[in-house]
Amino acid sequence: MFNPKNILVPTDFSEDSDRALQTAMDLAGKYHSRVFLLHVTGGTFQQTLADYRIDQRAVERILNESILFADEKLRETVDKFPKTREVKVIPDVRKGVSHEEILMEAAEQGIDLIVIASHGKTGLKKYFIGSVAEKVMKEAKCPVLLIRS
Repeated sequence: MFNPKNILVPTDFSEDSDRALQTAMDLAGKYHSRVFLLHVTGGTFQQTLADYRIDQRAVERILNESILFADEKLRETVDKFPKTREVKVIPDVRKGVSHEEILMEAAEQGIDLIVIASHGKTGLKKYFIGSVAEKVMKEAKCPVLLIRS
């Protein structure tokens, strides 16, 4: 019988991600699981634009500020859900390529289930834009529950 003890929910702070978190919270309450809430910030920043180059210290400051901002947004997201008083939620921010960091977090934390939102691209966009959810579903070593928008 399926009984996930560690559930990973990647978030981009969208309403779709909030629906995925709500689903994970419901499952966590039922199975007495922990929820790992993850946001991935871009690990790179374009330093040059035409003939102008941004100082490396400024780039590092911007990246560090984005991590601090994401930490704050994670706390706000957790606070929106009353069930977080019953379920242990462990927020984390990682830097890098989204699907790669999600899969690394899953491996490091012993995740049994990933609950991820899909933004439901349609038309030509779905063929030209790589979906994080699709890449996670293809490469994950555990079950993935896709919450469609």
